Amino acid sequence: MAAEAASCVSCFTDLAIVLVVNISCPCLSCSICSCCVCCCFPQVSLSSRVACVGPNGAGKSTLIKVLTGETEATEGTVWKNPNLRIAYVAQHAFHHIEQHLDKTPNEYIQWRYAVGEDREALVKATRQDTAEDKAAKEKIHQIKGEDGTMLKLKVDKLLGRRKLKKDYEYEVQWQGKGPEAATWLTRDDLVEMGLEKMVMDLDMKEAARAGLMLRPLTKANVEKHLGVLGLEAEFATHAHMRGLSGGQKVKVVLAACTWNQPHILVMDEPTNYLDRDSLGALAGAIREFGGGVVIISHHNEFTSALCPEKWSVADGKVNITGAPQVLTREKVEFKVQEEVTDAFGNTIKVKGPKKELSRKEKKAKAKERAARKARGEEVSESEE
Repeated sequence: MAAEAASCVSCFTDLAIVLVVNISCPCLSCSICSCCVCCCFPQVSLSSRVACVGPNGAGKSTLIKVLTGETEATEGTVWKNPNLRIAYVAQHAFHHIEQHLDKTPNEYIQWRYAVGEDREALVKATRQDTAEDKAAKEKIHQIKGEDGTMLKLKVDKLLGRRKLKKDYEYEVQWQGKGPEAATWLTRDDLVEMGLEKMVMDLDMKEAARAGLMLRPLTKANVEKHLGVLGLEAEFATHAHMRGLSGGQKVKVVLAACTWNQPHILVMDEPTNYLDRDSLGALAGAIREFGGGVVIISHHNEFTSALCPEKWSVADGKVNITGAPQVLTREKVEFKVQEEVTDAFGNTIKVKGPKKELSRKEKKAKAKERAARKARGEEVSESEE
């Protein structure tokens, strides 16, 4: 089942996370590749609105931690889009900041993302090497050299990746060899070599970089972001978190979790740490949010108004009701930030991605350049 579902995932580009357990499934199959696409296993897309409910101790938080990578699955498969960014707010929200109470909210967010990705993500269970992972890194592999001879090499690190038609290819640097001798290998090849965690590390770094590149980590930008969450500059930049109220600390936690512009927002019992007015504001923000949302809550009024899909956890099982939004294939578009503020307070306009020309448009442009060259006009390299 795990292998079948993984192949089905490639048919749906809007899927973000799929948790697959090893079960046999008699339900409907994918019209594209004949694999199972039913509701027998939890799945989250950019258009999902999911409420995870159940009695205390049933395993709701454990299920969510497996989805987010806080805990590693002991059985089955968790598939995530290689470019996915997740924001996770724990049930005890203050645990995110309890070691940083002598920092200001602004300083805390700058510290948390100063290394180019979320420091909290670096300590997740899925980012830690197991004994198997370490053994795989020490394994010697036979690789065909440029001259056709077979070389015995050990992986040093992954330098980067590039997009293929349906997957990614990764640039592998070998121990004792320089970057110029690097080899491009597919994701499947590296997973077969036991280096899946190394691939996941690079994927998460690339995803984090994509989320942070349009919003420089400056004091002015962080202050503006905290202001959007309702924390005034007086408290955002000039007050230590130790002196903030409970409501203000929650705003800091939410601002920190969402700084990297996540695709999926996961909140564990938000009704425990938000008052009624804040819950109303959060409900409005969730409706406007362009990504997927998963909420663990006992507050039926709050979840039923926002989440058409429900995961009921009891007796070690998950019963999924409501239409999974991933199957509606609703197109979700993220708004690109048009302006950013640099460290000196200057406002800079951000250029959006270039529009990809169709084959017909490319031919027309090439014909136009050739005609201009024939007339003796200069054609710049950028136009080439």
